Amino acid sequence: MSRILCSLQTQCTKTATPRTIRRWEHASRIEKMTELLESKPDSMVIRQQTVEHPFGTIKLWMGATQLLTRRFKGVSIEMDLHVLAYNLRRMITIFGVSGLIKALMTNAS
Repeated sequence: MSRILCSLQTQCTKTATPRTIRRWEHASRIEKMTELLESKPDSMVIRQQTVEHPFGTIKLWMGATQLLTRRFKGVSIEMDLHVLAYNLRRMITIFGVSGLIKALMTNAS
């Protein structure tokens, strides 16, 4: 929170004690995002279809349980492994095992 004193305070009020307005330093970002979401109401539907589905699938694979590790580094590594497994499974579904191996060999050389 930051305090901003208004330079026009003497024109607005006759009190001797200055009034202060408290505002979170990132409040403008929240206002911009709110305006963006109001101007594009379908954006949350698109997000649910593209972003939320992988997280739901990963959570289902994990058995809808908590993460096994603690602290940021361990949780980050655990989530990276889950996302890698998810992406590999998607590629196998799309290309098949032999197609994926062929694509990997083509990109490796």
